[in-house]
Parts: sequence; structure tokens; C-alpha cells
Amino acid sequence: MPKPNHLKEQTSPYLLQHLYNPVDWYPWGEEALEKAKRENKPLLVSIGYSACHWCHVMEKESFEDNEVAYLMNSSFVCIKVDREERPDIDHLYMNAVQLVSGQGGWPLNCFALPDGRPFWGGTYFPKEQWKNILARITELYNDNYDDVLKQADNLTKGVSGSSFVAAGNDKPAFDKEDVRKMMNNLLEYMDDQEGGTKGAPKFPLPNNHAFLLHYYGQNGDQKSLDQVNISLHKMAMGGIYDQIGGGFARYSTDIHWKVPHFEKMLYDNGQLVSLYANAWKLTRKPLYKDVVYETVSFVDRELTSPDGVFFSALDADSEGEEGKYYVWKAAEVDSLLGDDAPWVKDYFRIGDKGLWENGNNILLRDKSDEAFAQSMDLDAGAFRGLLSKVKEKMLIARSKRVKPGLDDKVLVSWNALMIEGLADAYAAFEDEAFLNKASNAADFLLQHAMEPDGKLYRTVRGKRPAIDGFLEDYALFGSALIRLYQVSGNAAYANAAKKLTEYVMRHFREDGTNLFYFSSQRSEKLAAPHYEFYDNVIPSSNSVMARVLFYLAHYYENPEWGQQSSKMLNDMKERLDKYSSSFSNWGILLMHHTQPFHTIVITGPQAFSAAKEMGRHYLPNVLIAAAKNESQAAGLPVFENRFVKEKTLIYPCLMGRCKLPVETVEDVLKQLQ
Repeated sequence: MPKPNHLKEQTSPYLLQHLYNPVDWYPWGEEALEKAKRENKPLLVSIGYSACHWCHVMEKESFEDNEVAYLMNSSFVCIKVDREERPDIDHLYMNAVQLVSGQGGWPLNCFALPDGRPFWGGTYFPKEQWKNILARITELYNDNYDDVLKQADNLTKGVSGSSFVAAGNDKPAFDKEDVRKMMNNLLEYMDDQEGGTKGAPKFPLPNNHAFLLHYYGQNGDQKSLDQVNISLHKMAMGGIYDQIGGGFARYSTDIHWKVPHFEKMLYDNGQLVSLYANAWKLTRKPLYKDVVYETVSFVDRELTSPDGVFFSALDADSEGEEGKYYVWKAAEVDSLLGDDAPWVKDYFRIGDKGLWENGNNILLRDKSDEAFAQSMDLDAGAFRGLLSKVKEKMLIARSKRVKPGLDDKVLVSWNALMIEGLADAYAAFEDEAFLNKASNAADFLLQHAMEPDGKLYRTVRGKRPAIDGFLEDYALFGSALIRLYQVSGNAAYANAAKKLTEYVMRHFREDGTNLFYFSSQRSEKLAAPHYEFYDNVIPSSNSVMARVLFYLAHYYENPEWGQQSSKMLNDMKERLDKYSSSFSNWGILLMHHTQPFHTIVITGPQAFSAAKEMGRHYLPNVLIAAAKNESQAAGLPVFENRFVKEKTLIYPCLMGRCKLPVETVEDVLKQLQ
């Protein structure tokens, strides 16, 4: 039995994958850093995540090789980092590698001084190239230390400066024309034939589509809705979507959404549930509803813990092959389905568009269920019943294969995205199961990941929290709690979001900038600070926090929080119309500032049924607050003096000023229009 290295006490599945490597891996921490200082060895910080295909490749080629391990162990203190547990460390070294090489990715391999300052790095390297790099870095460190030190100084300064945005002196001012420019700029990057952004690979980027959906909802611009529909339709019909099991892979390697990178991430699926549910409100497309229900079923089946919170990811590989779990040979379908096989192969384009490599097929579609039913001379209902039985049979057969590895980390921020997705699904479809799942997960995190003063942890293992939370955790969980409050009416969720925000205001602020630091001031200080403001596959922590402040300012009538949100947006303003794809969540906040934004306060015996009725509509510029009585409104100033005994009243409020109440949802919707 091989001897374990220093990762033995870790809980991250990614770190434990490397436990028996001959490389003497350490987790990030004082022990490794002190060893590097004591022995005057550079750090070799290798960063990845459990579902990363090329991380597995480099481990197999290099980190399991005794000769390579000897080179690494003799000259370096080797540290293995799970980027999902420690995004702060990943940000530091990813930014450094991008400054060095102009590109990044995982596995990320960065060399640093014993104090953590990076001086060189890259991503995946084949074994022989990696051996040459190890020898060259060792030589440089031993023989040209002054050059290495100078490079580390320059690189660290570059990393520090790359994310710092100085506080502006201008009074916040926003124009609706800025939003229009953003929309037009974003559409220039979009593929109007295949959806998503132009070129390959194609990532779903849910927030870009959320911006376009929001723009249509407030401005009625058909181009923005058309682009959303093209993207959502093509993704749902493509190989990036698991056609029999539900859920989306992380990205497509081609422009047609055919060949996915097969790993499935919780953060994608949570956001896409939100997006498809909200798009369904506007379009009522059956496909969108199917995607929501099937994706939630996938999360239930594959990514839900016994405690009702959500695991992080499924690997791309099984039995050492990428995608092996998901693909089908035509003969397998024939054997499994008998007389149904011909039409099923036609439906999933097996042997045709679905053919991939080595006789394997990726399941995809090019006809709606309605059109396919017509081609079989069946009514739509009968066909969907038949299809459901076939999918179930294929799913059972697939489940007997060797499954991809599960990353069972429970990350607060990613759970928040799923909670918000379930809340949006409940608003759209009024299925109590969605609300129960969202509430159960939120309640667990409030109990086990949050302290009474508002401090939040990053992860929960069993019922034990670990790692101080980052701004991403506070912002995304705060956003999810606000959304959950709107659909449930449980004021405890809004008050918890307020408490998280108060903690952020105390412990994440820095002088000279209106943005929030990614790590708490109480947390470990790394070689360079980081302020996250670019929206990517997950919206940036600062843009989400700015929106949280905006919403809570309305609920709690707190002008200071509203001003803080405005200042943050104002400091981003020059970037928005130039790089819209990287600032789409900021763009949604910009719409709140440039067009009417309403708080709808509903009180009285039928408050919750009225709130539910409003929730069926896509109202991107509306914040709902509902309470039957004053005890249910505890802690929320927006309800003050709004209750009249035995009457249900709906108050439309605009930027803090409320009109006379109305008594029906129909009346308030007319006012909003």
C-alpha cells in the first residue's frame, strides 16, 4: 500500500484524489509555508478541482510518476489546492499566470517564493515538458535568485493593481442610453444562429441571458428576447443537455452545443433553472418547463445530500474516459428498446447527427416533441407518455454503468444559486416541492454555516462548517435569501440577508475603494488582495453584493445601503458598454437605476395568495413584500402603517414613495404597465 502524503486529514474530494501520489503534497497552510521558509525552497502551488478532466490527465502523467515526484519533492514544497474551496488562492495565482502567459485554466501550476508571492506559472504541461520546467525553475531559483525576486515583486504588484478600482469622486449618475448601449454591445458578441456567444467553446453564461431577458421585460425589445430563445432552445436540444437525465454540462466544445465537456456543475444548473423558469413566464414554451423539471430531478437524484443541501459536481470521466457514462452505441439502444429502438434513434439522432467517435453517440434532438409526435401520427400527450417510459428505461440501464466521480463538497455560494433557482421555479410553476427544497437547504445553511453575528462559512461537511466565507458566499446567499423571502413570505429569510450584509459592511470594506474585498479582513492575508468585479459563468461577488444592497435598502428603508450600491455601480460605469458580456449582472442593476423600480407591499388575509399570483408574471423591476399581519412583518420597516384589519391591500411603491393601495393584483399590474 502506498504511503499517504500530507493530505490525509483533508475533506475535499479533489485533495483526497491525490492522497497516495508519490508527490509529497501539503494542503495550503502554515505547515507548508513554514517548511518552505525553513528550507528556502520555492512553493509549487498546483490548483484544480475534482471534475476537471485535464487535472486528472496531469495527475496520471506526472503526479503519479516517481521520477517526476522526485524532482518536485527535492526542489519544491508542493501544495495542492481545491479552487472551489479556496477561490481566494485560485484568484491570486490565476491572475499571476494570466499576466505571465496571457491565458489561464486548470490545472493551474504556479511557482512562488516561500512567502507566497508568485513568480512564474502555467496550466497543463505534458510530462516531459513538465520535467524540463521543474529543472529550469530549480536552476533559476538557486542561481539567479535576484531575478526571481524582482519578477515576484513585479508580478505581485501587477496582480494587486489588476483588480483594484479606486473610489470615484463623481456623484452617481446613470442614463437609460447606457443600458441600450450595453444591450447592443452584448448582442454583437452573441451567435444569432446557434445561440450563446460566437465561436467555440460555448459556455451557457446564464447571466448574459438574464440581462437580455430583463431588458425585454422592461423595454419590449424583441431582439433581446429572440436571442434568449435561440440560446435556450439550442442548448436544450443539444448534447450539452442530458436528454434522458436532465441537467447541463459545463460547456460545449463546438458551436452547435453538440459535444459537451461532460462534467456537470451545481452552479450552472442552479442558474439555468432560474433562467428557464423566468423565460417560461414570458413565453410559456413547454420545452422550458421540461428543462426546469428534468434539471431539478437530476439535482435531486445526483447532487442532493441526505440533509437536503447540494453537492458540487459530477466528474466528466468514468473508467478513465471522458463522457463514457453518457454516450450510447446504436446496438445498445437496439438491444435495450427492441421495437421502440428505430423511432428512439431517430428522436435522439443516433447514427446521424448524434454520432461522435468510436461508434458512440451523444443524445441530441432537432425536433420538438409536438413535431415528432405528428411525424409518428400520435397526439402529443400519447407521445410524451411513450417517451417518458423510454427515457426511464434508458436511465435505469445507464445507472448500471460505472458512474462519474461525485464531488460531495457543500459550498454555500453554489447552494445559494440552486436555492434561488428553486425559488424562481416555484414562482413560475407554483409547485410546492420546489419551495420545500429551497427552504430546507436554506434552513440547513442558516443553522450550520452561519454564526449569530452574521459570519458565514464557505463549506459544510456533515454538519461541521469549515473555511471562512468569501464575499461570493455572503453575496449569493444574501441574494438567494431575498428571493426566497419574496416567494415564501417568511421574514426570517430577509432578516438573515440583512444580518449577512451588516457583517459584510463591517468586515469586507477597504479604504480607497467602494468595492468589497473578496476575503474578510479577519481572514488570512495572501500575497495580494483581490476585488472581484467581472461577471463570468457566475456573476461577480461585488455585482451581486451591489444588488443585494439595493434590494435591502428598499425593504429596510436604509438610504446608506442604497448609496453604497449606487457608488459601486458608478465606479463600474465606464466598463459596462465596452465589455457588456463581463458586466451583465452590473447591467441589471443599471436597469434598476435608470427605469422605474417598484416595491409591492401586500398586507392582509390574502397577502400570500396575491403575492403568488404576482409571482406568476415576469416582473424584473419589482420587489415583493407580503405579510398577513404585523407579526409576520417583524423587522421590515416597509410594512409600517400598511395594515387595515380584515382587508387585503396592495401598495405600489416607487423608489420609496407609495401610491394609494389597490385591492386586486389586476389593478396593480395595470399600474406597473
